[in-house]
Amino acid sequence: MAEILELDCVVIGGGVVGLAIARRLALSGREVIVLEAEALTGSITSARNSEVIHAGLYYATGSLKAALSVSGKHSLYQYCDERGIPHRRCGKLVVAASEPEVAYLEKLLKQAWANGVADCRLVDGAELAAMEPQIRGFKGLLSPSTGIIDSHRLMEAYIADIENHGGSIVLNSPVLGGTLRDDSVRLSVGGADPVDVDAKLVVNAAGLGAWGISAGLEGLDPATIPERHYAKGSYFSLSARAPAQRLIYPVPEPGGLGVHLTLDMAGQARFGPDVEWVETIDYDVDPDRSQKFYSAIRRYWPGLADGTLVPAYSGIRPKVVGSKGGGGGDFIIQGPTQTGHPGYAALYGIESPGLTSSMAIAEYLEKLIY
Repeated sequence: MAEILELDCVVIGGGVVGLAIARRLALSGREVIVLEAEALTGSITSARNSEVIHAGLYYATGSLKAALSVSGKHSLYQYCDERGIPHRRCGKLVVAASEPEVAYLEKLLKQAWANGVADCRLVDGAELAAMEPQIRGFKGLLSPSTGIIDSHRLMEAYIADIENHGGSIVLNSPVLGGTLRDDSVRLSVGGADPVDVDAKLVVNAAGLGAWGISAGLEGLDPATIPERHYAKGSYFSLSARAPAQRLIYPVPEPGGLGVHLTLDMAGQARFGPDVEWVETIDYDVDPDRSQKFYSAIRRYWPGLADGTLVPAYSGIRPKVVGSKGGGGGDFIIQGPTQTGHPGYAALYGIESPGLTSSMAIAEYLEKLIY
């Protein structure tokens, strides 16, 4: 009989949220192993987003997305300052491109205040033009605490904390299945050196793969696994100079925040994501989608020149609510009480603002575990 490797804590998934959780557990004194199916950490969803630090404006008051993005934002800025992680509190403008959209900005401002984001304010068309001369709109909502971050450097810092506190990251180690035992979780781990492990605590932070992991656990009540929906978002980069110093967002669309202008740490502009509901995971970017991008972007930046958008990358957002559900759904974070097993925790629907919320998600889950 093959030897069973006995472990304390296993976190499945080496994306930004899985790493934040593993870091939190390691700092608390637990022995933590992160199992990552890919050859690199953070190479799926965490590498395919806008790298925005969200302020917490949009989300329903009382939701996990609202609470964890607001608290996570403060924790993340402090951590970046302490660790020298590249970031910039550049701010953003949500632009009403037509007069009827102004009512949305007024509603969004009240939502921001209700969520504890007190630094937002409305700006009229003249002030908007003075702040960003190439951007046009009837009014704008200014969010000074929105920013951008080098997500890869953030994950490197999380990994350093994990390893400095006795934890480790094991790559190319897909979880193939498992069993919920009385007081532990047995996992079958594939890769070049397959092994069975028995862990006192398993946290499923596998992102797009979270549903498959839970479905493969013998003894888990299927009723604890929520619906799964995929929303693909494509990005196009700009081959010209960025038209703004701040992030520029339109009024949102169902399933996403609209095709917005974001900046990387080098000041390069990119636009996206759009929303395409899909059944399978596919990261190809269709160049023909640029036509919709041109029309969407020109609503707030009429000076966008033809031929300047270049296909960049795409990401898949793991959602618990589909296209007909509206609102995109909330984070689902289950501790042992919710999963029905003392050693199993699972996270579903961790999309935007997951990066912003990563430290707060880890703190929230820790409270559910203990």
